[in-house]
Amino acid sequence: MTQVDHTRMANAIRGLAMDAVEKAKSGHPGLPMGAADIATVLFTQFLKFDAAAPTWPDRDRFVLSAGHGSMLLYALLYLTGNKDMTLDQIRNFRQLGSKTPGHPENFETSGVETTTGPLGQGIATSVGMALAEKMLAAEFGKKVVAHHTYVLASDGDLMEGVSQEAIAMAGHWKLNKLIVLYDNNGISIDGPTSLADSVDQVKRFKSAGWAAELIDGQDPKAIAAAITRAQKSNKPSLISCKTTIGYGAPTRAGTAKVHGEALGADELKGAKEKLGISLDAFSVPDDVLKAWRAAGSRGAAAREEWESVFAELGPRKRAEFERRMRHERPAALSKALRAHKKALLESPQNVATRKSSESAIEAIAGAMPMEFLAGSADLTGSNNNKAKSAVAFSAKMPKGRFIHYGIREHGMAAAMNGIFLHGGFAPNGATFLVFTDYARPAMRIAALMGAGVVYVMTHDSIGLGEDGPTHQPVEHLAALRAIPNMRVFRPCDAVEVAECWELALNRVDGPTVLALTRQNLPQLRTNAPNDNPCAHGAYELVAAQGEAKVSLFASGSEVEIAVAAQKQLSERGIASRVVSVPSLELLLAQPADRKTAIIGNAPVKVAIEAAVRWGWDAVIGQDGEFIGMHGFGASAPAKDLFKHFGITAEAAVNAVLKRVG
Repeated sequence: MTQVDHTRMANAIRGLAMDAVEKAKSGHPGLPMGAADIATVLFTQFLKFDAAAPTWPDRDRFVLSAGHGSMLLYALLYLTGNKDMTLDQIRNFRQLGSKTPGHPENFETSGVETTTGPLGQGIATSVGMALAEKMLAAEFGKKVVAHHTYVLASDGDLMEGVSQEAIAMAGHWKLNKLIVLYDNNGISIDGPTSLADSVDQVKRFKSAGWAAELIDGQDPKAIAAAITRAQKSNKPSLISCKTTIGYGAPTRAGTAKVHGEALGADELKGAKEKLGISLDAFSVPDDVLKAWRAAGSRGAAAREEWESVFAELGPRKRAEFERRMRHERPAALSKALRAHKKALLESPQNVATRKSSESAIEAIAGAMPMEFLAGSADLTGSNNNKAKSAVAFSAKMPKGRFIHYGIREHGMAAAMNGIFLHGGFAPNGATFLVFTDYARPAMRIAALMGAGVVYVMTHDSIGLGEDGPTHQPVEHLAALRAIPNMRVFRPCDAVEVAECWELALNRVDGPTVLALTRQNLPQLRTNAPNDNPCAHGAYELVAAQGEAKVSLFASGSEVEIAVAAQKQLSERGIASRVVSVPSLELLLAQPADRKTAIIGNAPVKVAIEAAVRWGWDAVIGQDGEFIGMHGFGASAPAKDLFKHFGITAEAAVNAVLKRVG
């Protein structure tokens, strides 16, 4: 393209972004105006995509990590011919029901690879995408899997701490198909980034094992040359593109005023006159639109060639690839877990649920050895989620199926989102339950997007013992249950663990937490029906002898306490039932008749959980009895702690006796 052609095409992005933000009286025009040159070069000369087939497996991924600049992406989708992104959608930017929300949402808008907005999430998620590409290429061959992951990141993305976790992992793993274009405009909401930051990002990325360079981000030739170099690198690449935020705005360019608010009529008119853009709102010259549509269809030939190559694979390998990209689980999984549960009933395991999870993982890994992708944030020996057959992934061992994430809980969780969104794997990552505090922003994004990832969170209560209150989660179950679309399982024994793993792996429309114990627990289940009672969130584990006067509800390690309390109540002539509640929020989501049947109508209801009460009133009522935590824990052996905090069968019995006399 000539410089004139490039300028007019870039200005089409600027014009649409300015007009959309102005009409909405809300948004961020500065980034699309400043980064339009970067996007134009990338989409017209390098990005392998077909606007008519936005989900074909070997497309390049483009992640707008700077999600506040969403109009850049929406303009690109419209201009390149994505059929779902019409001019009317652009006109309805940030309006209810539009496909152009304030920040990109992958579940709302075709062509958006991942939800972004909270800064740092996009670049961290992209690491998982690039990781999945590397793994699949090693397994299926580079003729089938050979694409790049491009990221447009902002100053804010790189200030967020998760970016350091992400770039350290990417550099260590030599993810050379990951290319980050940094919109280095030196402006944040408060003003110049120099108010709070003086990091040399090029040196920072180089120190993490990246190729990195600084270029003029308004010069299309410099941008193209840098991307060409990055594509040839054996390292991930950072291209720091020095740009002017709000490029073209007569008085606001290069200032914080253009970052997060509409230009206003006078500034908009001045910008369009300066850039040579039509004053008519949402106007794109026919020849410019035609050129953009040509760019959008340019990748059709690459897609068709890929389809031909893919068709030459053996039918079994082709079917395997397609199944995994659909996140469809193999038939062997349910068969393996049925056999595992049968073995448990024949030889009960009285072990910690983290250990019974390890046993379940052996069965799972045998059924899905290449797609079951586990990892741990430096706690492998404690989390017990590494199968014996699993080989550690590394830059030199891309077929490895266990990832050592290092002490990077947030980066791990974000990368898992990228792995799932890319397709081909069933990712799970592990740490201690208390450290969901570090992973929570990415966990929330997973719930928002409906990403089917699994978190193996061990050391789930004061039962972890001597490490003390800093490591003992008390509010974490409640906090995770409060996240919409997050499913939390706290199984009570080895059989429930197997059932919860099966439910977690078969859930591909949202994330699942498995909260597991450090301390040993007895195997309480004596049967394993095919319908998986954990699927209802709760079920009657031990029925009452006669009409129940008391219902004892408990999760995880406290189900053992409920069973002991029932025996003591029986000795006193008080009939009670024990209800195991592996998933409180799943119970509460059941149809009303089923929920009522599970909760029952016993006049006295007691909940037992070594955590705070929040959430349990929906089961036991505000007048129900709660045996649990009311503050932080302490450092001591687990048995001493449960007695010290009054989480015992005797405490449950005494609470009942106060009510029934």
